[in-house]
Amino acid sequence: MKICREFSDVACLAQLRASEPQAFTDLFALYARGLGQFVHGYLKSAADAEEVVQDCFLKVWERRHEFDEGIVFKTYLYTCAYHAVLKQLRRQRTWVFEDCHQELLVTDDSSTQQMEYAELEELYQVALAQLPPKRRQVFALSRQAGLSYAGIAQELNISVKSVETQMTLALKFLRTYFRAHGTTITIILLLLQV
Repeated sequence: MKICREFSDVACLAQLRASEPQAFTDLFALYARGLGQFVHGYLKSAADAEEVVQDCFLKVWERRHEFDEGIVFKTYLYTCAYHAVLKQLRRQRTWVFEDCHQELLVTDDSSTQQMEYAELEELYQVALAQLPPKRRQVFALSRQAGLSYAGIAQELNISVKSVETQMTLALKFLRTYFRAHGTTITIILLLLQV
C-alpha cells in the first residue's frame, strides 16, 4: 500500500514550473484513477477514457507555466475532462448520422409531429428573441455555430469569463421560459439542433 504525501496545489505548481517530473507523477497518481472513472461513466469505453485522461494531464504539463497561483488542479482536470467528454459525445453523435445511409433513415411525415416540431421551433425562436442582443449572439455562436467559449471570446473580443456569464444567464432564462410553457430546455435543444 502506497502512502500519499500531503498534496498542495501551490507546491505542485511551483514544482511543475521548475519541470520537476515527480510533481507530475504525484499529480497523476492522485487524480488519474478518479478522473478515468468519471470519464468512463460517460463514454463507456476504457480506451476513450484513458485517452481523455492522458490528454488532460498533457495539457497540465504543456500549460504549467500559464497557470495562476490559485490553480486547483482537481477542478482544472475535471473541467478539462468534462469538456473533452462533451466534444467526444458530439463527435460520436455526428458519426452515427454520417454512418447511416439515407435510405435507412426512417422519416415520419405525420402532420401531428410536424406541427409539434413547428410549435417547438416557434417557442424556441420567441425565447431567443427575448435575450439581450449580446447574450443572444454569444448563445448562437455556442449552440448554433459550435464555437468554444475561447473561440467566442476571441470572435467578440471579450473575456472567456464574460462568455461563461452570458451563457449561464441565457440558459437560466431559457430554462425558466420553457418551464413556464410546460416543456424543458433539454427537449428543445435536442429536437431543434441541426
